[in-house]
Amino acid sequence: MDKTTIGFIGLGNMGAPMAANIVAAGHDVCAFDIAGTESRAPAGVHIANSVEGIATACEILLLSLPDGKAVTEVAKKITSAPQRTTCAVVDHSTVGVETAQTVHRLLATAEIAYLDAPVSGGTSGAHQGTLALMASGDHKLFNRLDPILATVAKNRFYIGPEPGQGQAMKLLNNFLSATAMTATSEAVTFGESLGLDPRIMIDVFNASSGQNTATSDKFPRRILTEQFDAGFTIDLLTKDIDLYLKEIIKGTNQNIIAKSVGRVLKDMLSLMPGADFTRIYSFTKEQSKRN
Repeated sequence: MDKTTIGFIGLGNMGAPMAANIVAAGHDVCAFDIAGTESRAPAGVHIANSVEGIATACEILLLSLPDGKAVTEVAKKITSAPQRTTCAVVDHSTVGVETAQTVHRLLATAEIAYLDAPVSGGTSGAHQGTLALMASGDHKLFNRLDPILATVAKNRFYIGPEPGQGQAMKLLNNFLSATAMTATSEAVTFGESLGLDPRIMIDVFNASSGQNTATSDKFPRRILTEQFDAGFTIDLLTKDIDLYLKEIIKGTNQNIIAKSVGRVLKDMLSLMPGADFTRIYSFTKEQSKRN
């Protein structure tokens, strides 16, 4: 597609480097962040003063916001913007199936197309442009916007035609990630209690059937190095698992493991709000000492 000015709303830990990558690819980017655009905007980004202003200036808007409430409020402002030119919204936030469907219907009242397109890969993936993107909505819109999406996500997947299907994929992915992190932390803590070296344990896991994303990435790169810098907070992970559980409860699916993982995350959140989620290991070790 022809290069055009891309609107970007939400310049947090994920949004700012994503916007920077779009600029680096040669696109003009106009951005807004309610927390302070000028202080958060990457170099080369034009500054908008409001959601309404960016909706007036840009046909395509990308969102990277913390939760469903924020996305819904932004969508309302987009639809009510005077002299609006926005005709397509791509939402990279993790908001849950129900909110994605609600936002789709809201934008449709103003004839604005909506692509439900959450991302995974953490802040490192956002900086490197190697995120995984899982999109649902109009397939033609997905294909038309792919050159833009490719600047932020190396791996892009079209999940299905219904808004919310992208969210479902993201939530179940994060559930598996949280389960791997929680279970591996518990296993390593148990091994340490018997005198096993955590580094050797991780090597064995990665050469055996216990290998997972926690053993291949989080432990060797962020936990055993004591960096704890995945860039994803326990607050956000707890929110995502709550959304996952909310969707499961609507149906007849099993949720025994999800409830157990959710309890661990909520317990950690109550004691360590704002902590990087890789500190699940630290939390597990501390809890083991108390038992």
